[in-house]
This record gives sequence, structure tokens and C-alpha cells, in this order.
Amino acid sequence: MAETTSERRPRRAPDGRLATAGDLLGVAFAGLLCGVVILLIFEGIMALLRLSVFGDASGWLALVLPGWLFVEEFRAAGYGPNRVVVAGLGAGFGLAVGLTMAGLAAGAFPALVSGAVGAAAGTVVYCLVWFYGLRWLSHRAG
Repeated sequence: MAETTSERRPRRAPDGRLATAGDLLGVAFAGLLCGVVILLIFEGIMALLRLSVFGDASGWLALVLPGWLFVEEFRAAGYGPNRVVVAGLGAGFGLAVGLTMAGLAAGAFPALVSGAVGAAAGTVVYCLVWFYGLRWLSHRAG
């Protein structure tokens, strides 16, 4: 038998945070995709039971699992003002980009799709600001 070595994915730093931006984006998008699939199933059931029209639910609900990931990353970052500043900036920029993208998509798509587009855009921005901003500010502040 051939012996293979496998690297554990996603990689984590010794402090518990995800080690690379790709790992953070991958885990966040996996959670976002799971949230969208669960939301689609829920919407399908509600439409089959004629309790609502398919697509009326907000796609922003797909942010539950990425939000949980961001809280865990915040907790793992340790104490200090750096994580608060970067989390605030990431949330602000992520919300601004997400709302902009959702607003652009709202004219052509139902709330489910436009909200999911906004959630995806906000997730990408938050991940990038969090990962690179926290490392830059931690290095800069010492």
C-alpha cells in the first residue's frame, strides 16, 4: 500500500485563526452556499404549501454561517483594540458593498437572489479586510 500524507484543510494558525486568506474565503463561501441551499429548500417548501411566493424571503439570511465564522475568528484573534477596529471596518465596508450589489440586483431579481448577491459581496469584502487588515494592523502596532 502506498502511504500518502494529507494536509488538514482548512489550515489554522497556532492561535486558532484560519491561516490563509484562501482558507478564510473558502470556509466563508462554503457556509454561504449551505445557507443559500437551506434557504432554497425552505422557500420551496413554503411555495409548495402555498404559504408564500417563491423568492420572497431575504437572501441575506444566508449570512448566518459566515457570520458565525466571523465571530469565531474575532474570538480567536485574542484581546486588544486591533480586532475591534478591523472588525468594525470590515463590517462597514462589507455592508456598504453588499447593500450596493443587492441594490443593483434588486431591479432584475427577487429578494432571494438580490440578497444572496449582496451577502456574497459583503462576505468577500469582510474576509479580505479582516484577514489582511488584522495582520497589517497587528504588525504595524507591534
